[in-house]
Amino acid sequence: MLTTLLIIFVVGYIAISLEHPLKLDKTATALLLGMTMWVIYALGADTLVAAGAGDKFATYLSENPSLASESLHDKALSYILNVDIIEHLGDICQTILFLIGAMTIVELIDVHGGFRIITDRITTKRKVKLLWIIAFTTFFMSAILDNLTTTIVMIMLLRKLIANKKERWLYAATIIIAANSGGAWSPIGDVTTIMLWVGGNVTTNSLISYILLPSLVSMIVPVLIVARSLKGEITPMRNAVKEDSHISSGERNTIFFLGVSALLFVPVFKSITHLPPFIGMLFVLGALWVFTELFYNGKRLDKAREQRLPKVISRVDMPSILFFLGILMAVAVLQSTGVLSWLATMLDTHVHNVYIIDTLLGILSSIVDNVPLVAASMGMYPIADPTATGYAANFVVDGTFWELLSYCAGVGGSIMIIGSASGVIAMGLEKISFGWYLRNFSGLALLGYLCGIGVYILEKLIF
Repeated sequence: MLTTLLIIFVVGYIAISLEHPLKLDKTATALLLGMTMWVIYALGADTLVAAGAGDKFATYLSENPSLASESLHDKALSYILNVDIIEHLGDICQTILFLIGAMTIVELIDVHGGFRIITDRITTKRKVKLLWIIAFTTFFMSAILDNLTTTIVMIMLLRKLIANKKERWLYAATIIIAANSGGAWSPIGDVTTIMLWVGGNVTTNSLISYILLPSLVSMIVPVLIVARSLKGEITPMRNAVKEDSHISSGERNTIFFLGVSALLFVPVFKSITHLPPFIGMLFVLGALWVFTELFYNGKRLDKAREQRLPKVISRVDMPSILFFLGILMAVAVLQSTGVLSWLATMLDTHVHNVYIIDTLLGILSSIVDNVPLVAASMGMYPIADPTATGYAANFVVDGTFWELLSYCAGVGGSIMIIGSASGVIAMGLEKISFGWYLRNFSGLALLGYLCGIGVYILEKLIF
C-alpha cells in the first residue's frame, strides 16, 4: 500500500508540474490526488495505521474500549475518521481560512482602485531608475500582500509604462525575483511563510530579524547585474483617459490604508491574544466588512455599482484555495503513514546538515510547487522541544531549519519561471517563454539565492 501511495503521489506531482503541456488544471489534479490517497489510506487502514501511528493508535484504542470487539480494520478506520482526518483538516483549515481572508482584503483594495496610490506615483522614464523603483516597490509590497497579487499589480503598471514587449519582459522577470524575495521574510508575504507562521514553526520577529537581509541581498544581486546592461530612457506611452468613478481619490486612499493596516495588524493581534492567526485575519475582515457596509449605505449608489464584500468575495481565486486543500491533504497522508518521517531519517543519516537540506529544498522548489515541499518538511520534522540541544536544536521554534526553509522555499522559486505563483502569472500575462527566462534570468536568480544563504550563515555566525 505504501508503494501504491508513493507512486500515485509522484504521478500526481508530475501532472501538477506539467499543467500547461498537459492542459490539465493543477487544481483538478491536486483534489483528485489528495482524495484518492485518503481512499487508499482508508482501504489499507489495518496495515498503514498500525505502521504509521504507532503509540498514538495504541493510546486511541485504550481510550475507546468499545472498539475491543471490532476487527483490526474497523479499529484503524475509526482512528482515521476520528483522529487523523480531524487533526489534519484542523491544521489545513487554519491556513485555508487565513488565505481566504487575506485574498478577500486584497481584492477589496484592488476593486476600489486602492493600488493606484502606488502605481500613479511611478512616473520616471529612466530605465535604470525605473528598474530599481519597480524592484523595491515589488519587494516591500509582496511582504504586505502576497507575491501573486503584487506581481499582477506591477505587471499592469508595466503595461502603462513600457511599449516594447521584450523590454517589458526584462522588468517582468525582475518583478518575479523581487516578489518572491519580498514574500520570504514576512509572515503574510507568501503561502509558505504563512504555513510556517500559522504552524508555529517561526515567529514574526525571527523572520524579520534573520531573513530580511538575506532576502534583500537575493533581490539586489540580480537587479544590480541587470541594471548594468540598461541605458537610456523608455519610450513614453500615451496616458489613457481616466474614466469617471463613483469612488473619489480620498475614499480610494482610505480603503487602501485601512486594508493594508488590517493585514499588518494580524501579527500584532496574534502576539497580543495568542490566538491562531486565522482568527485575527477573520476579525479584521469582519471589521472591514462593517466599514464597507456603512460606506455604501451613505453613498446611496445603484446596487450594480456597489462593491460590497459579498460581491468582492466572488473575485477570490477559489481554484487556488482548492489546490492548497488538495495538495495539503495528499501530504497529510504521507505524514500519517510515516513516509515523511522515514524521509527525514534518511536525510538526517546521509546529509545531517540543515543548511544543505534547506538549500536543496529551495532549488527543488524552482521545479515543483513550494507549497507541498514546505508541507512535507513540516510533516517530516516536528517542532523540537525548546530544551533540545545539538542537531535537534535546529528544529525548535525559530530554529535554523525553519528560518532558512522560509527563505529557501520562497526565493528558490525564482530560479525557474515555473517555480512560483508569481512566475507562472507573469508567464501567462506577458507570454514570457520558459527558454528566455532560463537563458537570461535563471543564473542571476540562482546567484542571488546563494548569496542570500551566505548572508544568513554569516548572521548566524555573528549573532
